[in-house]
Amino acid sequence: MLTTARAAPSAPPLPLLRLRLAPRGVLPRRIDGVWWPHSRDLMAQLPQLLAALPIAWGDITGVTVNATAWSVAPGRMLVANQVVRLHKAAAPHAPDTVVLLSPGHGRWDLLVVPPDATEEAAVSLMAAALDDRAPDTHGGG
Repeated sequence: MLTTARAAPSAPPLPLLRLRLAPRGVLPRRIDGVWWPHSRDLMAQLPQLLAALPIAWGDITGVTVNATAWSVAPGRMLVANQVVRLHKAAAPHAPDTVVLLSPGHGRWDLLVVPPDATEEAAVSLMAAALDDRAPDTHGGG
């Protein structure tokens, strides 16, 4: 016997994902991208983020966030039929980052722009975080 579920009422469309990834380069980077979530509700924001990541990053199985910056979330969640372990850590040195782990593929660090940031502030933070220019060095020369 085949059972089919009723179609769920259509949900309102998700807001656009605000994510900018660093260009691929030869040199390692401190920040691999910048994410500007719409809220601090990790359960609502994380699935859309993970769905938009490059295939080359593999299946993300671990996510570490600042414990004080995000809403309460369980220790793991199912995203696109993949179990993702959520780690909440005190991160006074990097309070606005999300660390993504993919076995066999690597680690990616995303700077998180506060959800309540103005568009002007967010655009400025994104540009500064992903600036590829070498830092100014003042010295003899």
